[in-house]
Amino acid sequence: MQEIRDAILADELDAVGGLTIPDHYQGVTVRADEVEMFAGMPTRDKDPRKSLHLDDVATPELGPGEAIIAVMASAINYNTVWTSIFEPLSTFSFLKRYGRLSPLTKKHDLPYHVVGSDLAGVVLRTGPGVHLWKPGDEVVAHCLSVELESSDGHNDTMMDPEQRIWGFETNFGGLAELALVKSNQLMPKPDHLTWEEAASPGLVNSTAYRQLVSRNGAGMKQGDTVLIWGASGGLGSYATQFALNGGATPVCVVSSPEKAEICRRMGAELIIDRAAEGYRFWSDDQHQDPKEQRRFGGRIRELTGGDDPDIVFEHPGRETFGASVFVARKGGTIVTCASTSGYEHVFDNRYLWMNLKRIIGSHFANYREAWEANRLVAKGKIHPTLSRVYSLAETGQAAYDVHSNAHQGKVGVLCLAPQEGLGVRDPERREKHLTEINRFRGV
Repeated sequence: MQEIRDAILADELDAVGGLTIPDHYQGVTVRADEVEMFAGMPTRDKDPRKSLHLDDVATPELGPGEAIIAVMASAINYNTVWTSIFEPLSTFSFLKRYGRLSPLTKKHDLPYHVVGSDLAGVVLRTGPGVHLWKPGDEVVAHCLSVELESSDGHNDTMMDPEQRIWGFETNFGGLAELALVKSNQLMPKPDHLTWEEAASPGLVNSTAYRQLVSRNGAGMKQGDTVLIWGASGGLGSYATQFALNGGATPVCVVSSPEKAEICRRMGAELIIDRAAEGYRFWSDDQHQDPKEQRRFGGRIRELTGGDDPDIVFEHPGRETFGASVFVARKGGTIVTCASTSGYEHVFDNRYLWMNLKRIIGSHFANYREAWEANRLVAKGKIHPTLSRVYSLAETGQAAYDVHSNAHQGKVGVLCLAPQEGLGVRDPERREKHLTEINRFRGV
């Protein structure tokens, strides 16, 4: 690994294809024999620092259509938090199911799971049938893994019956020194970004693009009013940028003055600090409070000059979903993913059916959507929202920050990169966008 790291840092990328790939590497894992370690504990008390381990693991065999990547940096997503606390179920069930699919996928069914669904790094090897990528290429990876043997996935790869999220429903993820991906997950690394910056948009940027912009999601248009929950967070911060870039008006919901300030830095003007204004959409565990929903809707109209949201960008789930359905305009759209506060959504269907509203489920992005989202980053139209960076050994703490909502934007992890700030190829473009690139830093 040291030879590989040294060659990349010395910019000897033509040489990496001739270097020996070690038969083991360091990766962040959860272990199958620990899946009951948090049994009976409330979700909030489950600690990723106890379940995420930095282990020495065997390098997987490279198969057709696959690539092994030297991972310079990765990032934390909420799916890593779910994996680390074994909710809503252990990811080892995913790995067992995938391992039964074919002889090629059997290698994913292991008593440990190398996690992580983002990366920026360098191609080391490609398997048979790979022609677009070669050793030495600097890449980022999106997290969509599909087999594409069924006709169902050929119009929209997210519809493939064997669609999975790499590093969550497959093994050998990006929080490691090496990663195994399908070659069609690879995209060019944006030249003006560092390794850790380039690694951070992947999952959330693509997810927000499909959810808000794509015709497979809400199909946002110019002039739309878009209510964005968690607008300074990993997912919401990209939704806010897409709304502003696309001629829409974001109404940003946050939970602190610091998060409100971040939204202002992105260019948003209409902001609701739900903590300061004391919104409590549930009167108890079983009953929502319609008065709070009406108060929230009134506040939105006050900010917009009387407009209700054309689109509600939903991802908190149970805690907010009833309010989201209520406040959307007649004929409006609630587009939902993630459900980080709970999967069982409760809402008054009268406000949906009698007002002709739509609920759209959205999950990650297809290949084309992920490529378009990355292209916008490469062009400097959308910017990373990286706030803090940890070492690979500190991944547990990084995941704990996300689990406890003690973070802003995205939390990065250095893998083979020995320090922050490396990997920039286009310093002129970087200088042009430096303020935007750094606006989440240190907050």
